[in-house]
Amino acid sequence: MQAFGRELSHAARKAPAPEGIGLALGGGFARGIAHIGVLKVLEEENIPIQYVGGTSVGALIGAAYCSGLSVADLEEVARQVRFKHFARWTLSRYGFASNQRMIGFLNRTLKVKTFEELRLPLAVTATDFSSGAGVVFRSGPLVDPVRASCAYPGMFLPVRMDGRWLVDGMLSYAVPTIPLRQMGASRVLAVHLKGTWTNGDGPRHLFDVIGQCFNIALEKSSREWRRAADLTIEPNVDGCKYDDFEHTTNLIHAGEAAARAALPQIRKWLAAKPAAKQNLPVPQTAPATAE
Repeated sequence: MQAFGRELSHAARKAPAPEGIGLALGGGFARGIAHIGVLKVLEEENIPIQYVGGTSVGALIGAAYCSGLSVADLEEVARQVRFKHFARWTLSRYGFASNQRMIGFLNRTLKVKTFEELRLPLAVTATDFSSGAGVVFRSGPLVDPVRASCAYPGMFLPVRMDGRWLVDGMLSYAVPTIPLRQMGASRVLAVHLKGTWTNGDGPRHLFDVIGQCFNIALEKSSREWRRAADLTIEPNVDGCKYDDFEHTTNLIHAGEAAARAALPQIRKWLAAKPAAKQNLPVPQTAPATAE
């Protein structure tokens, strides 16, 4: 009977409502805390989210939320977390920091360990370092795919999985709208954390140089993911640096404000007929077992 019940539960989770809204959470280091504000408003307004996609910090927050953490839980974690909790400086020709500490952090934070146990279907993106191909994880263990999605080039060491090196998903899916379409979402709400790595006074250090260069390149190539989004919201994270974890309250409020501004359009979706599916490329689905 227990096995039968589990099968029913999994079937229900994998058979969402016809008007399935997908929530695509982009990257942005500490700015990703704004995603929590977006989730808070969507829950308060009873907006049904059937799918979640996450890139980089969006993968981390998406995994935590889909694993069963409440918005209040996420807020509490965000107020306590600092860079040292998931990374440590290291000497390596591949990067300046390792995110090995993220293994312990995720094991303590996530309520489940595999994609199959999540309460909502989740897609986590990464990028194959050798080929440049986008990689989408949707099954198997959670921790290493999230680590790979967060492996920002130049800062964090690449993550070795299944015989290949993986780096940050933002290089292939800056905002993971296309994977959500392929999962079955008829509407996609994209959350883009647009921000610069400098305040106009020049870079503070090497990471500002790397980050700002990536930011410029990603903005110029954003047409593809924007085309797969029905609505893109951009919380005002200006003035927040990539490592401003202490600005949790302001970042959550920024996410809330952006989500509330989007509510009229989202409510129109719920009252209208399902949107026609777009003809988009199928993302590569990766095995999820790390070496």
